[in-house]
Amino acid sequence: MSWATEAIGVIRKMVLVEERIERLAKQTDTLAIKCQELDMRLTRLETKFEMLEKLAPGRRQTRKKLEN
Repeated sequence: MSWATEAIGVIRKMVLVEERIERLAKQTDTLAIKCQELDMRLTRLETKFEMLEKLAPGRRQTRKKLEN
């Protein structure tokens, strides 16, 4: 093979690697967004459970009595 053929092969590989990196970067961005959305959903669920616990103080007291 000539040096020109080898150079073209290397350039093709570089282009393929660049395309793969771009694809992975987009996937990483998508995963980061989904992770943030899940975090917000979890925060909302935690808040709902905390509110439910505060609104039902009688149930907590009966649990404490059962534990003792």
